[in-house]
Amino acid sequence: MQHWTEDTTAILLAFVIIVLALAAFLIAPFSPVNEALVQAEAVPGFSIDSWSQDNASGNAVTVFLSDTVDSAKPARWSLNPFAALSLDFVFSAVIFFFFLGLLFGTGMLLMQRRPDEFLKGFVCIFSVSLLAYLLANQEEFRSMGLGYALWAIVLGLTISNIFGIPDFIRPALQPELYIKTGLVLLGAEVLFGKILAIGLPGIFVAWIVTPVVLISTFWFGQKILKISSKTLNITISADMSVCGVSAAIATAAACKASKEELTTAVGLSMIFTSIMMVALPAFINAVGMPEVLGGAWIGGTIDATGAVVAAGAFLGDTALNVAATIKMIQNILIGVLAFGVAFYWATKVDKAAGQTVGASEIWVRFPKFVLGFLGSSILFSLLVESLNPSTAIVLVENGVLDFTSDMRGWLFCLAFASIGLSANFRELKSQFHGGKPLILYVCGQTLNLCLTLLMAWIMFYKVFPEITNSL
Repeated sequence: MQHWTEDTTAILLAFVIIVLALAAFLIAPFSPVNEALVQAEAVPGFSIDSWSQDNASGNAVTVFLSDTVDSAKPARWSLNPFAALSLDFVFSAVIFFFFLGLLFGTGMLLMQRRPDEFLKGFVCIFSVSLLAYLLANQEEFRSMGLGYALWAIVLGLTISNIFGIPDFIRPALQPELYIKTGLVLLGAEVLFGKILAIGLPGIFVAWIVTPVVLISTFWFGQKILKISSKTLNITISADMSVCGVSAAIATAAACKASKEELTTAVGLSMIFTSIMMVALPAFINAVGMPEVLGGAWIGGTIDATGAVVAAGAFLGDTALNVAATIKMIQNILIGVLAFGVAFYWATKVDKAAGQTVGASEIWVRFPKFVLGFLGSSILFSLLVESLNPSTAIVLVENGVLDFTSDMRGWLFCLAFASIGLSANFRELKSQFHGGKPLILYVCGQTLNLCLTLLMAWIMFYKVFPEITNSL
């Protein structure tokens, strides 16, 4: 059997999920839903949001898939964690475990590893992820922005450093495979049509400020802070300036950063994301900042996509739409970033004196899963544009992409749990020597906040006010 790499396996597994979602949500129920929509749109006062809620589309397969993924997460709770558990939850969690086990067990087989050994350890990884979701759904924790990602890392670190990790768990510690698969699914949510709806103001905010902050922060880390590891510096800089963990994974793969360096960047990102998703909307409301400007500021500065959506929702629907779209535009830079870092490291950082670096060396360094990210983005952008707008909202955005987004959340949670379980406090302590990574993140994010707010104000209110008025 041909040996598959981790990147090609991640692309394949992600597209298996995408094809499954397309077949279940789009192909089977398309005709009846489309016909019903055409009739409903002819009625005065038609609202696509209300119609979607009152006419949940799909067949038995779509309902089963959606319910299984949703119900596999513990419900929200306040004082009694057992209130979040039910027979429906247990049944869905077991079914979902076997689905993920089959999916990634096949991936292990493709990479010529033993699926049986993987599945033994995967029971523990999945259990930690369930516990992370349980804690994230506690009402007070949820309101504070302490999401599943942070809990998964904290739980993993606590278990690994207090109790240790049995050897049988190690084959299931596959953080990069989980998160690369999730990142290919993330590409499906980057829709070119939505990007064009905001247009040039959003592109200026996301594509001009981000590279400036990235390069400035990396320079600051090397020249002022004198961080000894360039790979740690660029991974933190990319994590902070581009789009959080997604950018950190792509950057770490391109420059061959160590596991401990990636964990350090991810940990900083999780902490500051939790703080900013609560603090930034509160500040915006306190000073009376306009919704569009506040949404643009949130979209360009808060790292995680889920946190951006949550923070934008605090301000209103307009801010939510602007924030999510700008983050979507920024996510496109993942591919550009991966190529740029791979090129720079091959031609500058790791190049020996007198050595000639060809395209093949850059290609070897380039993280191939980024191609899957771009491919899924193009596929879904073309699909949405080919459908009736209302049909696209009901079947693709509220159907397929809701499902793939939930799947992405689970894969990220598995990845964060694996990162925590495979990390060691003693090794991480050495990464924080002198507090330089923390200083780098704080200074970089401060620059990011200032430049993003300035650019958003100029673009949305001075250069393109007509676009702002139309939102």
